[in-house]
Amino acid sequence: MRGRSAPERTVIIDGKPLPEVLDEAMIRAVVHGFYDRIRADQLLGPVFTSRIAADDWPRHLERMCDFWSATLLRTSRYQGRPLPPHLAIPELEKRHFERWLQLFAETVGAFCPKEIAALFLDRALRIAHSFRLAIGFHRGEDTTGLCPIARTDLARTAKHVGNGELL
Repeated sequence: MRGRSAPERTVIIDGKPLPEVLDEAMIRAVVHGFYDRIRADQLLGPVFTSRIAADDWPRHLERMCDFWSATLLRTSRYQGRPLPPHLAIPELEKRHFERWLQLFAETVGAFCPKEIAALFLDRALRIAHSFRLAIGFHRGEDTTGLCPIARTDLARTAKHVGNGELL
């Protein structure tokens, strides 16, 4: 993974320039590696495979690459609305989001330098909380006490990455 090609604008995230090593190839590796783990997972695999047909996976993976490219590289490739499909899954609970985040943390830990992995995971934690709030609201639940899932929550059951610490 060689980094973004010049000349491209500098992307600023959280007040800092995005490291050059984060590029489309790294995003593709993360997305494909993550969904390999998802599809093999006992909890999440059935949720995904019941909604995405085998021949639709390549299109789904490309869409997720577009999503993460737009999210981190500020490209305009993703034009979708990610929330509505999740609202249509009645069995989604906190444990699904925790597992999703655990697998995501493991994946970015395996494919990315630490600072990039932390950036990916920070965005994933924010997305998960936003989705949990929207799903609860959609279901008519009281979401006023809904706390974000934190990295420390993931450490309870997740495999540790790197040198014994979760991202």
